[in-house]
Amino acid sequence: MLLGLCGGICAGKQSVADYLIAKHGFQKLHLARTVSTPLVEKSATQARIPHHDHTNGDPDVEDVTFSSADAFVDFVTTRWSQRWVTTDIWDESVLDCLQRRPFFILVSVDAPVSLRWKRFKQSQTPPSLEEFVVRNDDHLYNQAYGLARLIDRAQVRLVNSTSSLSQLQDALSKLDLTNEQRLRPSWDQYFMQLASLAAQRSNCMKRRVGCVLVREKRVISTGYNGTPRNLKNCNEGGCPRCNDGHGAGVGLSTCLCIHAEENALLEAGRERIRESSILYCDTIKITQVGISEVVYSQGYSMDTEIAAVFQEGGVKLRQFSPTRNGLFYLQYPL
Repeated sequence: MLLGLCGGICAGKQSVADYLIAKHGFQKLHLARTVSTPLVEKSATQARIPHHDHTNGDPDVEDVTFSSADAFVDFVTTRWSQRWVTTDIWDESVLDCLQRRPFFILVSVDAPVSLRWKRFKQSQTPPSLEEFVVRNDDHLYNQAYGLARLIDRAQVRLVNSTSSLSQLQDALSKLDLTNEQRLRPSWDQYFMQLASLAAQRSNCMKRRVGCVLVREKRVISTGYNGTPRNLKNCNEGGCPRCNDGHGAGVGLSTCLCIHAEENALLEAGRERIRESSILYCDTIKITQVGISEVVYSQGYSMDTEIAAVFQEGGVKLRQFSPTRNGLFYLQYPL
């Protein structure tokens, strides 16, 4: 696993790296700063710039430096099962090189600018707040080399509002940042993400739902909710019930939309559905012959009744909550 950390001045990148090294056995790697490296990046925190180049051979020092992104990636590729961390990601060419490999995760670290200014004053010759903001804006938003493009591509985004190192470490310990499902989704997560993607095709005015029908870890069919074929789409007025503005559970008998599960089952056909088939769905409302298990991610207003129907029908029902990525506020408690 290789974790790349990027973010604003004094956001806490190095503190996160130190935590990973001390608590989870990560080793620090460096990508050598070059003349093409933006000046604002070189001097952002006046961090130590390592000079040992271990492009070839095994390292004999704790911090290892490489002269190119290709050499960096080649080194980690042959040692991908070990744990590595770097804070030397400052442009998209480096990021593109790293993201081609399945062992890499980009994590951005940010914090309120007023808090980062206070941290900066504790370790550097303090500029005025205005000077710091101008320098920060250049660091993040300069069109030629700003880090905003990199931060936008981060799989995990941390907002470090903690006021001490101990609080940061406690918050990180609860985050499970090193969970390897962030690298490669489990089967449940994979199929549920496909169901969520199918839901994006839905135009139901009440709720978008997607479904994937699976047998022996192979996709048989997909479906999403909406009006029957040759009828107007729901968002075009095809289902009066969904467009009338009433709340959930009202006028269900007049709804014309077909459920995502129904569409997936209709698409598959009875001959392709066997007892080992599993149905993944955002929400679930029906049971059907041949389905042995139903996995769902979001609750529904009739969950208790639905569970009773599945139990009587001998269908296993379980809710799956995948490892979450995206934005995390590192406050204490998390």
